[in-house]
Amino acid sequence: MDVGGTSVRAGVVDEQGALLDTTRVGTPSDEGALEDAISGVVEELRNRHDVAAAGLAVAGFVGTDRRTVMFAPHLAWRAAPVAERIAKRVGLPVTLEHDANAATLAEHRFGAARGAKVAALVAVGTGIGAGLLLDGEIYRGAHGVAPELGHLTVVRGGRPCPCGKYGCWERYCSGTALAATAIELLAKHPGRSTVLAREAAGDPGSVTGRRVAGAARDGDPIAQLAMTELSRWLGEGLALVADVFDPEVMVVAGGVSESSPLFLDEAREHYAAAITGSRHRPLARIRTAQLGDDAAIVGAATLAREAAAR
Repeated sequence: MDVGGTSVRAGVVDEQGALLDTTRVGTPSDEGALEDAISGVVEELRNRHDVAAAGLAVAGFVGTDRRTVMFAPHLAWRAAPVAERIAKRVGLPVTLEHDANAATLAEHRFGAARGAKVAALVAVGTGIGAGLLLDGEIYRGAHGVAPELGHLTVVRGGRPCPCGKYGCWERYCSGTALAATAIELLAKHPGRSTVLAREAAGDPGSVTGRRVAGAARDGDPIAQLAMTELSRWLGEGLALVADVFDPEVMVVAGGVSESSPLFLDEAREHYAAAITGSRHRPLARIRTAQLGDDAAIVGAATLAREAAAR
């Protein structure tokens, strides 16, 4: 299961990482109702398949024991023994993992990072989620919350971030950032007659990252400038990640990656220019995710299967 702030998506996954069946329900705001919803999707799929174990990929901080959700900004759990509670409800062994970690594992086993010993995944969506594999194993840090790459400071004193800091990478490289950049550019270039300008004048909230990407594909000059900025910041951030971890491959995932033809080649160029010693070292391969929105489900199922087999 991929348990997010909007929906609980569940799937049955075989040993080859193939998704055999799926279902989805909305995410309740109440803790008990959320666990009811999770139990419900498990039972629905068990009625159609022989299920051996359950894995939950959660958008939040997971304890080092991978049994507890310490904090999830868009979910009701706070220091909650989620794995134990769900296991009691469904009568199956339950494994818990951060959603980006689960997606990273899935791309390593079955997708864009297959076989790499050191790999990083950067999920560019509303913000930035990230996962890291060192020697083929998920790296979670001392307290289970690593790596928060989206909150690396790239602009000192820059845009405010909901995390409380300023200038975080995700404030310049995300769907939210893409919209913010477009609005700034519209103010800076008021003489340009664009579709985005007309939309922003009528309703600034209509300028979303998805809308900016669509306008860029249609040739809107302001939207294309915003995509150029996104590519620059993606490359700069990936260079920071590579300077620290030296991965073989970096996978760009998340909703923004669907528009990768608009920015990824240019981001690769920025990355190659910004990385330390770029002319004297191998560069990581930068690839888009192959498993898309299913990656966290596939990764959670894979972890659950392996835990149950031990």
